[in-house]
Amino acid sequence: MVTVGFHASHEQISPAQLLQDVQHAEQAGFDAAMCSDHIEPWSAKQGHSGFAWSWLGAALATTSLRFGVVTAPGQRYHPAIIAHASATLAGMFPGRFWMAPGSGENMNEHITGDPWPPKEIRQQRLEECVNIIRRLHQGEEVTHQGLVTVEQARIWEVPEPAPPLIAPAISVATARRAAAWADGLVTVNQPPETLKEMLAAYRDNGGKGPAIMQIHLSWAPREEEAEAIAMEQWRTNTFAPPVPWDLPTAAHFDGVSGAVGVDQVRKSVNVSASLDRHAEWLAGYRDLGFDELYLHFVGQEQAPFIDAFAAGVLPQLRIRTETTRAQSPGVAEEEIKEPTA
Repeated sequence: MVTVGFHASHEQISPAQLLQDVQHAEQAGFDAAMCSDHIEPWSAKQGHSGFAWSWLGAALATTSLRFGVVTAPGQRYHPAIIAHASATLAGMFPGRFWMAPGSGENMNEHITGDPWPPKEIRQQRLEECVNIIRRLHQGEEVTHQGLVTVEQARIWEVPEPAPPLIAPAISVATARRAAAWADGLVTVNQPPETLKEMLAAYRDNGGKGPAIMQIHLSWAPREEEAEAIAMEQWRTNTFAPPVPWDLPTAAHFDGVSGAVGVDQVRKSVNVSASLDRHAEWLAGYRDLGFDELYLHFVGQEQAPFIDAFAAGVLPQLRIRTETTRAQSPGVAEEEIKEPTA
């Protein structure tokens, strides 16, 4: 059965409220949770950015959910620090924690004052960091000279098992490259053809582990309200790379998104007042080959979304999963459409 998780958006909700929200999500029937690791929100209207690593300890201790975090070793964080933090969580909560180390975004990394490297350098730095983290998770003493420097680092609390390192990818090229090192793949909702190419590039090059998707969505009892929530909270998150990689602050994102309209937002966010429509979208993503779906309601008040989807979407998705299993494999091209309707 597909895992249906809750995405905890630190950029939009205070840590104390978000802890209550994820507890609520577990009680409502969500299977797992994930979050991102930011120091800067995408917009001043979002207005939050709690420290994910502190919050994860509280969230893991007060729920029974499995959690993941998207993070970026190499600049704001030394890889030994990320290895240490992740090993401690994995040791306290065995089998319940994964992380997705990515190449990062300038909005979070510029705070060190170091130059923001080109994408290829960031990718090479990430791969060095992944190697260092894996060696530390195995109990090795690590010394390394390269794009990052490590001198006689060792983690004394070696996690058993080590937390999976999931590759975050937006492009087909990144998914293909990540197949060499990742324990799984995580992406966001995109056009189905892109998602199919991404999964194929990852799997065909030896990529193993689960295929995970974070789905941006907006729901409200009225279509106009759902649309207004998406516009108000997520219009800054509609740009293709390199814009989201390179802008340095929330003010810059607010500045470039002033002319973003509803049609553009709907290409990034599944907007509908219909719970049935949301269930169809999610079933379509599952049928493309995704094992875990993390639902990110882009509004700031999570409780109505959690209750509505627990009652009207999760049961449908689980019934559809069982029905699909009973049928012959193969998904028609039209079963998943872009979220523009």
